[in-house]
Amino acid sequence: MTSGAAIPPLQSLTAIPYLDAAGKLPGTLQGKVGVYAIFDGTSTLQYVGYSRDVLLSLRQHLVRRPAACHWLKVQTIERPDRNQLEAIRAAWIAENGTLPAGNGTEANLWSQPLDVKQQMTPTEQTAYAEAVDELTQSKLLKQVARRVEADILAVLQARGVQEEIRFNPKLKEAGLLDLK
Repeated sequence: MTSGAAIPPLQSLTAIPYLDAAGKLPGTLQGKVGVYAIFDGTSTLQYVGYSRDVLLSLRQHLVRRPAACHWLKVQTIERPDRNQLEAIRAAWIAENGTLPAGNGTEANLWSQPLDVKQQMTPTEQTAYAEAVDELTQSKLLKQVARRVEADILAVLQARGVQEEIRFNPKLKEAGLLDLK
């Protein structure tokens, strides 16, 4: 698609599986600039985003929202053009008729690192609240992050994901999980 070209209707694009039969993301999207729409297992639109590296963004979304990432539609462009990318995203959202949850009420779940504090058990919450210093709190957050990471990796393994998933170790001490 070149700059100034007509925006392809989302409905006209072919849906492709989020993961291929080998459990891999579409490698042809690595380093590609584009707009993408993510659909769940019932083909309900969950999120519309754009990126300078579509594959990298798809990997992040898979880790953050594995149950919601089953199908996608993508439109790549040759050169980064924020206005063009935003216009395509806006047109696809309008075409959908309703704002996808990932672009509305669940936007942070799709676009921000996972905050493991939200997933603490009552025991972990008590230990965190009673921690005597920041170092103890940091160690506890790291433990919780490792538990949540293991849960995410188990879900991805159950889906048959064969992608290399590496979380940023420095963020775990702050109670955040994001890919490296």
